[in-house]
Amino acid sequence: MLVSIVIPCYNSEQTIEKVVDLCMEEFDKMKDFECEMILVNDFSKDKTFEAIRRAAAKYDNVTGVNLAKNFGQHAAIMAGLHYVHGDYVMAMDDDLQNHPSQIPQFLDKAAEGYDVVFGVFKERHFSAWKNFTGAVSRFLLFKMIDRPKNIQMGSFWLARRFVIDKALEYEGNSAFVQLLFFRTTHNVANIEIDHFDRAVGSSNYTFRKGLKLFMSMINYSDFPLRFAEYLGALFSGVGFIAAVIVFIMKLVHPSMQAGWPSIMCTLLILFGFAFLILGILGEYIGRVLFTVNRSPQYVVRDVVGTTDQAMEAGVKTQKNDKENV
Repeated sequence: MLVSIVIPCYNSEQTIEKVVDLCMEEFDKMKDFECEMILVNDFSKDKTFEAIRRAAAKYDNVTGVNLAKNFGQHAAIMAGLHYVHGDYVMAMDDDLQNHPSQIPQFLDKAAEGYDVVFGVFKERHFSAWKNFTGAVSRFLLFKMIDRPKNIQMGSFWLARRFVIDKALEYEGNSAFVQLLFFRTTHNVANIEIDHFDRAVGSSNYTFRKGLKLFMSMINYSDFPLRFAEYLGALFSGVGFIAAVIVFIMKLVHPSMQAGWPSIMCTLLILFGFAFLILGILGEYIGRVLFTVNRSPQYVVRDVVGTTDQAMEAGVKTQKNDKENV
């Protein structure tokens, strides 16, 4: 059985070849599985693609994909998914925090009949700030997204091929790969995995990038729209009740004067929520605009390795066929 491993790479010149070597060693131990690796360079600032070229030259089951600019981790994964051939597809990080030694655990869990398996860290080795923001985003996503109960997502995952094929039908600009899986199946499981220390450097995921990724959930849920609707109804009701109370108090105490501070506070609160609702609507309209004008998820600049060789072979075959005709 063939397992395709997709790895989005960004500034991983010093680690990606080690990741590939460890994956190959792991599959050498398994008799029932073979692997192919698709390494996607997301316009790294260092010599990551040169390292990918070396890996592709060393192993005939490694394909390197070079993007024309930085599109983000999930766009890079979507690019890599277009090159997979395996019965199972895995994704993992390029920094050895997702360690190849844990691949057999995913395959064993999938053998129980699950369509998607997410790895969840037993203990998270992130900073306190990243742990906090991660907990907040997970809580909100769990409330907004239709998903199985008690299932957590992670960057280290395995999915059956039919799930990947359905995910590839998504043509929107802002992809969130794990959320696409829940559109296809709820036959999902978690396994506990170890969180290894980063081999080199620090995380490339800034707060801005994390927030951008979180906001992409708008493509997969109408909860913010419904929340805005409920919020508008709530404040309209509160405003009406407050107006009735003020009117009655004015009848009972004619000398009562309306307080300017209370009016200003009310206006600030209501206008604040009005702009919040307009912002949510604007996000949806913006996503529709990007989809309608067909902004690309990614753009491939170069491809090296087995896929490139197969394409060249296909061109030669077509040429020979024409000559024979």
